[in-house]
Amino acid sequence: MLRPCAKALAFACLIALPVAHAADAPNTLTDAERGQGFKLLFDGTTLNGWHSFQQKGTGKDWSIADGAIRLDRDLKAPDADFADLVTDGEYENFDLKLEWKMTACADAGVMFNVSEAPKYKYTWETGPELQIADLVCTKPDSYTLKERSGDLFDLISSDIENVRENGNWNQVEIIVDHGHMQFFQNGHKTVDTQLWTPEWNALVGKTKFAKMPGFAKFTRGHISLQGGEDKGTPPIRIWFRSIRIKDLG
Repeated sequence: MLRPCAKALAFACLIALPVAHAADAPNTLTDAERGQGFKLLFDGTTLNGWHSFQQKGTGKDWSIADGAIRLDRDLKAPDADFADLVTDGEYENFDLKLEWKMTACADAGVMFNVSEAPKYKYTWETGPELQIADLVCTKPDSYTLKERSGDLFDLISSDIENVRENGNWNQVEIIVDHGHMQFFQNGHKTVDTQLWTPEWNALVGKTKFAKMPGFAKFTRGHISLQGGEDKGTPPIRIWFRSIRIKDLG
């Protein structure tokens, strides 16, 4: 029989534990998310709603495996096979949430406000990037400020390193609301800044993006999952799932 204090502790623990239910499964929405207006960008079984950048279909290195979008990076493949995925639709003010994991030493990113105007050959010519990378051995990114997982690539660095060991799922969130941009990784805010201000323009002007006239100039665009760089211990694989978005109007 539990003593009164033990009963109190047990009751407190029950209160603290989240209630698990079917809606918490990958690639589904919770009741709260539905009520808030979130929609799935990935149905868990197909690549419907996605295509490779500047292509009609998807590259050969992209597939669906175990309820996730998987990149199986072939280092000898042509660029078209692993070209970044982009959403068919475009978004302006939004709250984007997703989960990702990768193999040892891999490296990728999630971009937004990407333009597919014919003059652009790469997503990163226009889209700011939430960097995702294996902390353990990705070089040089994991050891370079502004190039670690959770950073705004080449622009703003997180105050902590909280990416999980390769092979484990990470949760990230990108909120862009009338220029107010926030990144979250595993529940911690990693970036909080305002786009398109004089301070922002000065920040961009100190980086390689200063030579890209379309970088971060669009207020509306595609969401993109990067096809990965040629970094990592083969086989290089990256998974994405539970991709959902809310229109902030």
